[in-house]
Amino acid sequence: MGKHTRYIMSMGELSRKDNSILFRNEKGNNYIPVEDTREIYCLNEISMNTKFLDFASRAGIVIHIFNYYGNYSGSYYPKEYLVSGNLTIKQAETFLYKREGIAKAIVLGIAENIYEVLYHYYKHGKKELKEFLYWLKEDIPNFLDKDLDIKHILFIEGQIWMKFYDSFKYFLPEDFVMNKRVKRPPDNPINALISFGNSIFYSRTITQIYNTHLNQTISFLHEPRESRFSLSLDLSEVFKPVVVYKSIFELVNNRKIQVDKHFVKKFNYCLLNDSGKKIFIESIENRFNNVFEHKILKRKISYETAIKLDGYKLIKYCMEGKKFKPFSLKEMM
Repeated sequence: MGKHTRYIMSMGELSRKDNSILFRNEKGNNYIPVEDTREIYCLNEISMNTKFLDFASRAGIVIHIFNYYGNYSGSYYPKEYLVSGNLTIKQAETFLYKREGIAKAIVLGIAENIYEVLYHYYKHGKKELKEFLYWLKEDIPNFLDKDLDIKHILFIEGQIWMKFYDSFKYFLPEDFVMNKRVKRPPDNPINALISFGNSIFYSRTITQIYNTHLNQTISFLHEPRESRFSLSLDLSEVFKPVVVYKSIFELVNNRKIQVDKHFVKKFNYCLLNDSGKKIFIESIENRFNNVFEHKILKRKISYETAIKLDGYKLIKYCMEGKKFKPFSLKEMM
């Protein structure tokens, strides 16, 4: 049995109690078992002390902090136990001399996975998607086959996401159609769902990379910057259509998430309420834990494990020059 992800949605305090984690709030005490906990998501104001953080660190537990708007604020994780100076050097060399190749592979992976997600709606009658699907399948590979610098690659990525958002009007209810992507803070229900889902996925990717030898700060599509784990942004991109957006589309189209029931609206922002967050978290966790037959490994793995496997593919590229192809929904590997 694998370790679990724990979500804390109410205000309270995390502390160590003997050899367990105690979460205390106005409703009383709740004990969290250490042995089967991999990470904790703090989705509200949570206080904790260094004694607790030391205990969590020795247990290998990663703690993710989210702000009031549901956006990822930061992570506390134990000191890296899979440190490899050799890989870090190779990863940096790959960034310096082969960055564009990996960036292209990620953008092509985004296009291919969006195609697979949207083709479901096309074959069920949404013929308005035909032109966009053709563009993804035929034009994008041709564009990326050219000699491009990172700015042009990022421009193509931006165009893919912009056209993807515009396609929502063909298969989502009018209440969830996006006018434009607004992040901090989100200004309407669909932006609120995307921001919350992306933050959860980004955090989960940080945990998966932590369990590899990769350096979290050396990325290839996104610019490496201080104070953020930009490699997590890279590896999460191809999975977002498969995990985050499929969860959103299913919840919205099956009316499990509704505008009048599951959002808090104020003058300049729109957020999921606690009820909406619980529904969304349950959906995305089910998708993380969904298993499929990996065509090369010949065994069943979860989408969560597939994130870490993409990290291993990147290691193979940096160390051995083996071609890097991120996760493909069509090929299931």
